[in-house]
Amino acid sequence: MKQGTFDLAGLMNRRILVMLPLGFASGLPLALTSGTLQAWLTVEGVDLKTIGIFTMVGLPYTLKFLWAPVMDRVIPPWLGRRRGWMVLTLLCVAIGLVLMAATNPRIHPGWMAAYALLVAFLAASLDIVFDAYRTETLHSHERGLGAAVWVNGYRIALLASGAGALVFADHVGWQMTYLAMAAVMLAGLFIVLISPDPTFVAEAPRSMREAVGAPLKEFFGRPHAVGFLAVIILYKLGDAFASTLQTAFLIGGLGFSATDVGTMKGLGVFATLFGAFFGGLLMTRSGLVRSLLIFGALQAVSNLGFAALAVAGKNPTALAAVIVIENVTGGMGTAAFVALVMSLCDPRYTATQFALLSSLEALGRVFAGRPSADVVTLVGWTQFFILTVVVALPGLWAVWRVRRSIEPGQKTVTQTSVMEPAASLVPK
Repeated sequence: MKQGTFDLAGLMNRRILVMLPLGFASGLPLALTSGTLQAWLTVEGVDLKTIGIFTMVGLPYTLKFLWAPVMDRVIPPWLGRRRGWMVLTLLCVAIGLVLMAATNPRIHPGWMAAYALLVAFLAASLDIVFDAYRTETLHSHERGLGAAVWVNGYRIALLASGAGALVFADHVGWQMTYLAMAAVMLAGLFIVLISPDPTFVAEAPRSMREAVGAPLKEFFGRPHAVGFLAVIILYKLGDAFASTLQTAFLIGGLGFSATDVGTMKGLGVFATLFGAFFGGLLMTRSGLVRSLLIFGALQAVSNLGFAALAVAGKNPTALAAVIVIENVTGGMGTAAFVALVMSLCDPRYTATQFALLSSLEALGRVFAGRPSADVVTLVGWTQFFILTVVVALPGLWAVWRVRRSIEPGQKTVTQTSVMEPAASLVPK
């Protein structure tokens, strides 16, 4: 399908349809090792200091690039390099959740921490191979919509394993809840079995040395590698600064209750789902670069809604409008960003390069908290949210500078890029 045309029925093929359940399987374990697990620990009377230590369980998600080369190099003896790893990691995550279900966190907090860390490691590994599979399966014109469908599946999973699991646990208990979640993960095996093979199959690295070093060499050998990195780091930075203290602003700055904020955040989840899907559809007409610029500008300007709230004060109707607009535009930007990362990965090293690039993007979310607090202290909430729009501008400028190198089909990218498949790729 050519850019500028729109055919939803033609786009909804098996490659895109499987992205929803696979995205769901990718997102399900996250809350079960973080927020939902914290709720279980609290109900069981585990002390706050121990619960604080459990927050370190999520560390594998930020370090997954360290073992991603193994998943590029090693090919399981079943279903190929990507689907083989998907089956293995899905099965292991389910087993890990069963082990958590069989453990009493009040009596054996150490064992629970060990099992939760194991599940987080396996789930991060699952993300590695899922990201690689998605990148190598979707055609260039399908990446925007495919990314949107994936994000929606991921978000729905967060609802199911977060709020859904809490409600379920009140009725059947925590052990049965985690066993049910393990069963859902096992059901994902069927989805993997019916999923199509990757569109292009690249030769795996011939050694671990190549698997570790070649992805970096290939990426930095491109004419605009530094520009690509600037886009990855800066594109969502304004959003990261605006969201890092959002809850503190709504409760402490405006005086909304925790229930008010929770309700609005639930509304925001559905707005994000709509925004991601709508953005994915628009990308089939607009192309990647134009979408990155338009969606990036919209997600930056949406931060001004919070600045207006800071001036207007506590207003539930205005809050709902701002939350919806911010999450719709954020979902659109996320869809475009994920499509960008997919387009920048060489199929031979997709797992490693995707893990590295996504880890770089996460730097903004990780380190935005402290400087944001300092800025709010200095200038106040209104000026802070205005400044987050300014922070977003360098990301848009970076996209504009490398625009001819990131649009699919451009020849300024190296020959081994996904945009121009390497000679070693075998079309399926």
